[in-house]
Amino acid sequence: MEARLDFFTNPLAAKVMKHVNSAGKAVADSGLPDATQELVKIRASQINGCGFCTDMHTKDAAAAGETSVRLNLVAAWRDATVFTEAERAALELTEQGTRLADAAGGVSDEAWANAAKHYDEEQLVALISLIAVINAYNRVNVINRQPAGDYRPGQFG
Repeated sequence: MEARLDFFTNPLAAKVMKHVNSAGKAVADSGLPDATQELVKIRASQINGCGFCTDMHTKDAAAAGETSVRLNLVAAWRDATVFTEAERAALELTEQGTRLADAAGGVSDEAWANAAKHYDEEQLVALISLIAVINAYNRVNVINRQPAGDYRPGQFG
């Protein structure tokens, strides 16, 4: 499989991605726990069928010390006992924020209230922003058919 376009060398793509990357950096530097950030990126990428991002974020999470058990259970987080209540709230918000078209009204009040129990206002801004940013990356990579499997941890950071 080959990408439709070379998003790594195209001048306009580089300009656009510079801004998306900048938003991602702001979130990465926020007070949202690193493990939560990776779980959110992985779950949104799984939902969106983005192999490139799923490959990247599972490898980065593993390199940062995340366990294979937790990585293998992200897609089935509701049935897993290995995630904290805060992580579960973030994963629920991620699913609802990623699947906006599946529910009239978007994110439920219950999902929001649960997330707000575990995260302060700055962390909630970071969480919302992270969900938006990873969904943007997913869409670029899925539309472009960016191949997965060759990513090396830390390659882009």
